[in-house]
Amino acid sequence: MSRADTCGVILAGGLSRRMGGGDKPLRELGGRPMLARVIERLAPQCAELAINANGDPARFAGFGLPVWPDTLPGHPGPLAGILAALESSPLPWVATVTGDAPFLPPDLVERLHASGAALACAASAGRVHPPVGLWPRRLAGELRAAILDGERRVGAWAARHGVATVEWEGDPFFNVNTPEELAEAARRLREPPPS
Repeated sequence: MSRADTCGVILAGGLSRRMGGGDKPLRELGGRPMLARVIERLAPQCAELAINANGDPARFAGFGLPVWPDTLPGHPGPLAGILAALESSPLPWVATVTGDAPFLPPDLVERLHASGAALACAASAGRVHPPVGLWPRRLAGELRAAILDGERRVGAWAARHGVATVEWEGDPFFNVNTPEELAEAARRLREPPPS
């Protein structure tokens, strides 16, 4: 179900050190860029979609989405991507996901909203995934101040605002950080769906 009040933003601004550099979301997975799979999962859930990435936005031109760079210098991490999303979104809510998570659940945004909390993050298999979350645009100023004050951890900042954790079964937030994990994602794509 699409939420008219929510802008989905794919965080694709990481430096991909464990993958050997480059744009990890543009790596091929099952014959398509991984980013295409993330877009396919998130687009039906949000009224609008954008990509957070730094550098030349032309490399994402084929996806037809706006590219919002970090609004703070120095690559301060995923919190800066969330800040860019909050400062750029035309809608009151922003749902962020990572560009290296090709198996996102189809009910992600709806279930995060259903938590009823000011902020909500996804969890699965006993792990919280702080960059996969729902954020109110009204917190942009507070987030900017926290980053300028040295905060770099998404989970720590979210905890200050009473974040809810929403649990999913299985591992729909499996993310690809290494060549080995890219191979594992390809294997998962080939598996028949559960009956």
